[in-house]
Amino acid sequence: MASAELRLIRRRIKSVQSTMKITRAMELIAASRIVKAQQRVQQSKPYINRLRDVITNVGRAAGGPVHPLAEERDVETMGVLVVSSDRGLAGAYNSTVIRMAERRMVQLRKENIDARVYVVGKKAQTYFRFRGYHVERAFLGITDAPGYADARMIANVIMEDYASGDIDAVEVFYTRYLSALNQVATGIRLLPLTAEPTEEDAEPMAPVAYDFEPDASRILDRLLPRSVEATVFGMLLDASASEHASRQRAMKAATENAEELIKVLSRTANQARQAEITTEISEIVGGAEALRHG
Repeated sequence: MASAELRLIRRRIKSVQSTMKITRAMELIAASRIVKAQQRVQQSKPYINRLRDVITNVGRAAGGPVHPLAEERDVETMGVLVVSSDRGLAGAYNSTVIRMAERRMVQLRKENIDARVYVVGKKAQTYFRFRGYHVERAFLGITDAPGYADARMIANVIMEDYASGDIDAVEVFYTRYLSALNQVATGIRLLPLTAEPTEEDAEPMAPVAYDFEPDASRILDRLLPRSVEATVFGMLLDASASEHASRQRAMKAATENAEELIKVLSRTANQARQAEITTEISEIVGGAEALRHG
């Protein structure tokens, strides 16, 4: 009986060791990607902030929001863009932002506002389809290392639906990257565009007087779509860095738990081995005593 128990424990130790190798490899891969993702986040922010400042100044010269992307409407249909990941094993990264978006959609339903769902990442797509939501458009395979072309594709779909009147406003739910240890699920209004600074913006640039050629309205026609693209790109970069950081922490915790479990199983195996040896010694002594008295 002790021998069978010992074999089972040793088999489990080997299984945990194999799992630990996988989690450690995933931890190292995620750690190597965090640095590059963090650099991309930091490099994108100055461009996005300065673009917003320029649009604000040009908008003042144009006499206010004259572009359709800046048009305020009565909201009957809200576009909800949820940025998640394509892969799991990232702790609470996906569940936090997905539940935040779902709570917002429940609130919209209570206000008699329809929600039109767009998702980035397979995890959000799977969750909302399972919960019975209609996913208008899913963007997959871009969360590990998003490019500007991916942001342009997402922004174009949203801007087309907004311009056609299918949606009256757009809110985005993503995970904002603050540091390797701190990421925050965030929801912001993407459309209509406003000149109000967000908490992510640097100190706004002082008002600047421009000479326009051809005119401010036509320049805004070019700048505002670029602003939407740049904002979406910044969110994708934030989400990607947050995903890698969350996965690195989750895999590190899994590796440490595996190491602790191996220690516990090794002690149990030693105890089983000692019990097996004791049983064998008892059998030998008992047989010797039986032969002597026989």
